[in-house]
Amino acid sequence: MGVEIETITPGNGKDFPKAGDKVTMHYIGTLEDGTVFDSSRKRNAPFVCNIGVGQLIKGWDEGVPKMSVGQRAMFKITPDYGYGARGVPGLIPGNAKLIFDVELLKIN
Repeated sequence: MGVEIETITPGNGKDFPKAGDKVTMHYIGTLEDGTVFDSSRKRNAPFVCNIGVGQLIKGWDEGVPKMSVGQRAMFKITPDYGYGARGVPGLIPGNAKLIFDVELLKIN
């Protein structure tokens, strides 16, 4: 259980975010059936957040620090590292496995 990371495009291999860093990313979030539930790419607005401090789902807090700047990866996240049994009403069903296409643009 947790997060499985598969690199699509490698990053620079030297700049990795650490807990507390503010990062800028693009992402597309999908359910296992391919339904897109959120996308910063569609909005054409990168997502900025602090990583590793509990602001995000556990799968992101554990997965993003393993990426280097410029890397694009597929995260496969189990429910216990996502939104759990509750899900996000009207958007993500309970106990859903999530797939995110994540690109780490920069560490701010």
